[in-house]
Amino acid sequence: MINSRKIEDLTPTMQPLALRHIELCAANGIDIIITSTYRDAASQNALYAQGRTTSGGIVTNARAGQSWHNYRRAYDVVPVRAGKAVYNTSGVDGKVWQRVGQIGESLGLEWAGRWANFREYPHFQKTDGLTFDEAAALMQAGIA
Repeated sequence: MINSRKIEDLTPTMQPLALRHIELCAANGIDIIITSTYRDAASQNALYAQGRTTSGGIVTNARAGQSWHNYRRAYDVVPVRAGKAVYNTSGVDGKVWQRVGQIGESLGLEWAGRWANFREYPHFQKTDGLTFDEAAALMQAGIA
């Protein structure tokens, strides 16, 4: 199973966006780390099973092939304060997440923290208007 954290595992168009996101957050006094970039099908299905058929809470509604992580066009982040990941999305911590989201959106990324159903504050993606099938064909052809 592959669940990469490497920016290099994103498409060539996503890599500079992820790097700039980190830079702009730092310029705003927010340290973020990338927690997930590319995921293979097995890893995606394992995440989908979490909270359904395996222990833990539900963290995604996407099965393999239904996540932009599978096509190297999405990444997840977490803010870090005093060396600890900030997962709380309310109160003061919620304001940090909102700023992280705004910064990502300023780069043209879609932030899942704005989704009406099943908000995913850590998730950022850029689909360039592609369908999953089109993105898969580009990956198979070796074109990002």
